[in-house]
Amino acid sequence: MKRTLITLIIILISQLGFSQDYKSEFQKYCETNDTINQLKTLKKWQSKTPKDAELFTSYFNYYFMKSRKEVLALTTDEPQGESLVIKDSLDQNAGFLGSEIFYNPTDIEKGLAKIDEGIKLYPNRLDMRFGKIYALGQIENWDAFTSEILKTIEYSVKNKNNWTWTDHEKYDGNETDFLLSIQNYQFQLYNTGKDSLIKYMREIALKVLEHHPNHVENLSNLSVTYLITGEYDKAIKPLLKAEKIRPKDYIVLGNIAQAYKLKGDKKKAIEYYKKTAEFGNEEAKQFAKQQIIELQE
Repeated sequence: MKRTLITLIIILISQLGFSQDYKSEFQKYCETNDTINQLKTLKKWQSKTPKDAELFTSYFNYYFMKSRKEVLALTTDEPQGESLVIKDSLDQNAGFLGSEIFYNPTDIEKGLAKIDEGIKLYPNRLDMRFGKIYALGQIENWDAFTSEILKTIEYSVKNKNNWTWTDHEKYDGNETDFLLSIQNYQFQLYNTGKDSLIKYMREIALKVLEHHPNHVENLSNLSVTYLITGEYDKAIKPLLKAEKIRPKDYIVLGNIAQAYKLKGDKKKAIEYYKKTAEFGNEEAKQFAKQQIIELQE
């Protein structure tokens, strides 16, 4: 029995050594952008330890990096980053020449398939889930992006936020940190400036509140989605709940004031701007006082 146990330990140590060697080799070829040797390493790695968690994340990274293409494009809208302005014969702006990023869908699908395999085998690996969400955001597949976030929120309840990270190390964040990451994804949707994506932000907020009904940040996020769609009574309801939880939170108070202002209820708006001025920082105080002056005119 003892001899069998020793043999098993030796096998496990041997497999761990293989994993670390192949991972280091793969990373070395990533640094030199040597995609040929990256793939060779991945195939050797797969033949030795086909269920190694780091193999799946490395395959995912390989396909994601391989899919990314940068091309020069002529556009009428100014692109992000550096660009060259094209002038017409009247010295008027005719367009912009700048770089444009796109992702090869075939390689993206291969990468997503690999990370899905990894998540199925290692459902507690938060780095795999967050990596997939990041990729879906980059290719602007917002439906799948949101779906994966919802799955991750659900699983955080199932595993009580006991996540692991790269090399199966324990995720050092707590529930607050996890929900902050989810909030950042909501900001990503909001910052696109596309009202059509607000529904996804709302879905995420509702899912968080399903399991964390007193989470003030997502009560505020939910209200924002209703403010954007002009549903002011629906926007005010979660904010008033947030106020009961944090009565001196000047951000919540300011949002309530803004909601009443947009609704056309000047009396209530002034009441909450006064509360904002009472509890807010200097910037919030000045803004609230200015709003009160304008509403009283």
